[in-house]
Amino acid sequence: MPEGDSIWRAATRLHAALAGRELVRSDLRVPRLATADLTGRATLAVVPRGKHLLHRIEGGLTLHSHLRMDGSWRVFAPGERWRGGPDYEIRAVLATADLTAVGYRLPVLELLRTAEEEHVVGHLGPDLLGPDWDPARAARNLLADPARPLGEALLDQRNLAGIGNIFKAELCFLAQVTPWTPVGDLPDPERTFPRLAAAAHRLLDANKDRHRNTTGSPRRGQDLFVYGRVRRPCLRCGTPIREAPQDGRPTYWCPRCQSGPTR
Repeated sequence: MPEGDSIWRAATRLHAALAGRELVRSDLRVPRLATADLTGRATLAVVPRGKHLLHRIEGGLTLHSHLRMDGSWRVFAPGERWRGGPDYEIRAVLATADLTAVGYRLPVLELLRTAEEEHVVGHLGPDLLGPDWDPARAARNLLADPARPLGEALLDQRNLAGIGNIFKAELCFLAQVTPWTPVGDLPDPERTFPRLAAAAHRLLDANKDRHRNTTGSPRRGQDLFVYGRVRRPCLRCGTPIREAPQDGRPTYWCPRCQSGPTR
C-alpha cells in the first residue's frame, strides 16, 4: 500500500533512472493525454510530495501521478520482461536509451505546467519526508478540530502529508489511544501532538529506504505492532488485536494497550 515512505522510494528510483536523460519514448495511455508527446525532452527531476509524484520535464512541464491504493511505477532494463500487471493496466511508458519506467494502474495521471504544481499539491500539509517538514505546524493542524477522531485527522493530508492507513494504525498504537479517540480527548495536547508529529516523521524517515518496520524487531511477522494483525497477540501485552472499519478502511488496535472509544 503506497504511503509516504514508498512514494519516496518510487521517486528516488525514477529519478535515478530518468533524471538528466532524454526521453526516447513517451506513451501516456489515458484519454486526455493521448496526443501528448514528451519524446526528446529531458527529465529534470522526479520528486515526492506526500503521496504524490511530480516528474519535472524540460520545457516547464510536470507529469503528476498519484498511486492511491494499488498503483505502481516499475523500472526495466532493455530486453527485461515487464512485470507489474497485464498490459491493459499500463497507463504510462517513459523510456530513455538505457531504462524504461512503466506506470501501472495509475488512477491519477495528468500533465501540467511546472509553475502550476501548487494546483495539485498546494492543499497538502507539511510533508513528513520533504524539505518543508514543520512539526509545529503539523501539530497545530491536528489540533484544529478537537472533535475529530485521531485516525481520521492523521489520514487527512491537509494536516500532514504522507501518512496512510498502516502508519495511522501504528501511530495510534504508539500514542496508546484508539483511532476513534477525539483529538481533544488526548491528554496534555500541547505536548502530545508535537511528540506525535515527531514520531510520525521518525517512522517514515526510518522506513523510506527499507522494508517497512515500526517495531524494530527482525523477526518475521513482527515488523508491525497492530496493522494486519487481527486476532494475533499484541507484541506488548499478548491481547488479541482487533479490527474494525474507520472511514471505510480496516483499522487495527489493541484493546488493552490503547484506551478510548472503539467506533
